Amino acid sequence: MNTADHAAARRIITIDGPAGAGKTSVSRRAAGALGLPYLDTGAMFRALALRLGPGGHELPESAIESALGAMAFDLAGRGTDTRLLIDGAPLPEAARTEAVGAMASKLAALPVVRAGLRAVQQALGRRADLLAEGRDMGTAVFPEAACKIFLDAAAEVRAARRVRQLEALGAPADYDEILAAIEARDHQDRTRAESPLAAADDAVVIDTSGLTEDEVLAAVTAAARAAAP
Repeated sequence: MNTADHAAARRIITIDGPAGAGKTSVSRRAAGALGLPYLDTGAMFRALALRLGPGGHELPESAIESALGAMAFDLAGRGTDTRLLIDGAPLPEAARTEAVGAMASKLAALPVVRAGLRAVQQALGRRADLLAEGRDMGTAVFPEAACKIFLDAAAEVRAARRVRQLEALGAPADYDEILAAIEARDHQDRTRAESPLAAADDAVVIDTSGLTEDEVLAAVTAAARAAAP
């Protein structure tokens, strides 16, 4: 049975979109509403970035492949209680910083990284039903998923959201710097040669710019339930 057959046999829901479109919080809540484990694939790239450190994307391909091969990924729980485990331990909070996110984005442009993590993600999808969130879940990882969703929002809206998140945490937040970083990451993600960020042809596209999180959640769960066999 090939990967597409596995995806079709399992209940796989994919949610893709650019940084700051609200994917993570909505995906986690949607997984809970649908009774599915939640796979945060961005966290997998962050875990690798944290493991390799600054300049990791410049390491020899063999060194990156070796480091990735030594990492064991697993999922525990469902919905909002899902935990991504790396070598049996939850993702460290240090992996959620802007700096690690930038490092992860550079690693994500490398074919060796995408191929390695794609294999891990597909293996997880063969073991259990999933709601998988990322950049290329519906186009490259689970192209035969039962339901594909693409969340988008204007860069300015995403930057303002990130500012509010940081301010709520008591962290410094400069709107212009964050907007520039988001636009740079968008360009990198959309123009990379390996699995560029794009909505699948059969994806349900939801512009979250003028929607509340609850409204986005309602649209996502409605799409997922409509696609249920």
